Amino acid sequence: MQIKILAEGGEMKPGPALSQQLGPAGINISQVIEKVNEATKNFKGLKVPVELDVDTSTKTFEVKVFSPPVSELLKSELGIKKGSGKQKKVKLANASIEQIISVANTKLPNLLCNNLKTAVKTVVGSCVSLGVLIENKSAKEIEAEIDEGKYDEQIKNITTETPAEKKEELDNFFAELKSKQDKLIQIEQAAKAAEEEKTKKAAPVAASTTPEKTPTKEPAKKK
Repeated sequence: MQIKILAEGGEMKPGPALSQQLGPAGINISQVIEKVNEATKNFKGLKVPVELDVDTSTKTFEVKVFSPPVSELLKSELGIKKGSGKQKKVKLANASIEQIISVANTKLPNLLCNNLKTAVKTVVGSCVSLGVLIENKSAKEIEAEIDEGKYDEQIKNITTETPAEKKEELDNFFAELKSKQDKLIQIEQAAKAAEEEKTKKAAPVAASTTPEKTPTKEPAKKK
């Protein structure tokens, strides 16, 4: 019997949902939690796919840990908690190609990819939904550059360390971008608040100017 769980790395806790999943197998939940936390302790702060291979006759089990989803690995690598809800307007980070290669190399064994270059493109694609720039550019621009072979050397050598000077340049670029984004957001919020205030003030005026209906008299009944 196989049971699939998405656990908090190193911090799995008992709960109704877990009991519902493990109950039918008849295995000790406390032991499961202990073994899963030990097996996933290196993935703290991440959602980790775990598979339990259960022998229902002996009530024993084995824990298999898979690498976290690409989005979780990216968020951990870039230090962001969640993706952008407005990917086109709001960017949350500016990754280096080395960081993308690092995530791709970690995830490669669990991806349906023939090589690291294809895995890198898969990770780049995930940056779109998260609102992440790469090398000061959009994910689509980077995908085109990968196809052109611009990063072949780094991918071939599995280069995962970003040079300090380059990291500083990427950070400075993003700091300026974030400043502009924040100003635009403030302007939009101010405009929205002004419009809401205008609507509130207009509502009572509209209500007071609505003409009252004159009650109609019913025709006198014939005797």
